[in-house]
Amino acid sequence: VQLQASGGGSVQAGGSLRLACVASGPGISNYWMGWFRQAPGKERELIAHIGWSGKNPVTADSVKGRFSISRDNAKNTVYLQMNRLKPEDTAVYFCARNKRPYVLGLEDNIWGQGTLVTVSS
Repeated sequence: VQLQASGGGSVQAGGSLRLACVASGPGISNYWMGWFRQAPGKERELIAHIGWSGKNPVTADSVKGRFSISRDNAKNTVYLQMNRLKPEDTAVYFCARNKRPYVLGLEDNIWGQGTLVTVSS
C-alpha cells in the first residue's frame, strides 16, 4: 500500500488549504487514518485522526476549530481541511494509516511522503 499526499503549498495567514491523501492498494475502509505534521526542529505531531466509520473525528488542541479531518472510503481518500492558517502551522504534513485493520489509533503506521505547507504572515 502507498499513501500519496497532495494539496500543500504556500498561503498567507488567514488562508485555507485542503490536503488529500489517496491510498493505493487495499482500501482504507477498515483502517484508522490520520494526519501528522513536523515543523523544522520539532517532533512529529499528531494533529487529527479518524476512525474507519468516519464518526467522531479528533483534532489536536493546537488546530481545534480551524482544521477538520474527513474521509471518503469509496475514494480511498482522507482529507484535512485547514482554515484560518497561521505561520506556526508551517510544517511538512504527513498522512498515516494504521498497519492493521480494526485497530484504534495510530501507534504503528504506514506513512505517506509528506506535503509542505508554508504560511506567511
